[in-house]
Amino acid sequence: MTLNFSLPHRSVYFEKSVDRVVIPGVEGVYGVTAGHTPIVSEMKPGVVDIVHASGEEPEKLFVSGGIAITHDNSLTEISAIEAVQLDEIDGDAVKDTFAKAKSAFDGAESGSMEKAEAQIQMEVSKEMAAAIGVSL
Repeated sequence: MTLNFSLPHRSVYFEKSVDRVVIPGVEGVYGVTAGHTPIVSEMKPGVVDIVHASGEEPEKLFVSGGIAITHDNSLTEISAIEAVQLDEIDGDAVKDTFAKAKSAFDGAESGSMEKAEAQIQMEVSKEMAAAIGVSL
């Protein structure tokens, strides 16, 4: 199958031949291989696993969300807001970000933009912590 993986500021992969990709869809995590049924999915914060060749360990990238589209020609396109290799994530920074977001959430007025933004940051931090095995 072919993978295009892009961020707003750069292309991670363009027309990259891979064995399979595992995507964190909002309706559930799912895998894509050559010949997969076409699908459009919103991604939730989580880990995208890219298996470059059968039998290899997957490359793991944390995404904060985005869109994944699989076409009928075995092309999958992932467009994410942010993506980072799991081994580049600082567990202490994740804990700190979560704590600050929780404090902002607790102090924000119900229904406010500040409360919504803090809730999103808390959810992303929780998923990031889970991806690297950090307890919050």
